Amino acid sequence: MPPSSASTSAAEAKPAGAGGVQSLERAFDLLERMADAGGEVGLSELSGSSGLPLPTIHRLMRTLVACGYVRQQPNRRYALGPRLIRLGESASRLLGTWARPFLARLVEETGETANMALLDGDEIVYVAQVPSRHAVRMFTEVGRRVLPHSTGVGKALLANHPPEEVRALLGRTGMPAATDKTITDPERFLEALADVRRIGYAVDDNEQEIGVRCLAVPVPNSPTSAAISISGPTGRVTEDATDKIVPVLQDVAAQLSVALANQTPA
Repeated sequence: MPPSSASTSAAEAKPAGAGGVQSLERAFDLLERMADAGGEVGLSELSGSSGLPLPTIHRLMRTLVACGYVRQQPNRRYALGPRLIRLGESASRLLGTWARPFLARLVEETGETANMALLDGDEIVYVAQVPSRHAVRMFTEVGRRVLPHSTGVGKALLANHPPEEVRALLGRTGMPAATDKTITDPERFLEALADVRRIGYAVDDNEQEIGVRCLAVPVPNSPTSAAISISGPTGRVTEDATDKIVPVLQDVAAQLSVALANQTPA
């Protein structure tokens, strides 16, 4: 006799291998796959990427729609829902709170303003900052959004993305010049990303603001694409200073990665 719907639900809700609830793990996996696909997918696409059967995906998506985390489009495709915005904003604020002690270490060791930024869709959003103690210092408002092509954090975050994804992003955002130093050609930007992969850090050299130089590295294994940076006047963030600052950036990024993995503040 075939299993009843109740027994099927019970099977989906049984504990997963890591001690979790399988249906919850599957639901969150589908949400992440939707985000990776740009926020809107069809059931067949989800089935193909996740390996789950269509009936299982359909049940999970119905639940997510009922909760407001997913909405069904007129074309019957599914899109991420508005209730996720509040969760994302709260998570970003918490991530910034966790990062502040690490950014404070950066300021202590480098003397320059330290920032943390995330890749949110096609934009960079700054979620935390600790200012330099210098009278002349850089200031970026937490919550500010910028396009990735003119920032060190943008380069750090995009460096390991496939070239076709980067080209598609640049096609959506355009590449407006913030200064006469801004890279405005997609192929030149891809070359800059290759340099980031080769040397292990990204540089914004007067590209977002004249007189300002930024150095950035990604946070390895971050639960969301994140990078940290320092920014200061070009007269202080020189080539010689870069050789001393980059190892500090990389060390702090590694420490922050461990803290985020443990989900505890420093």
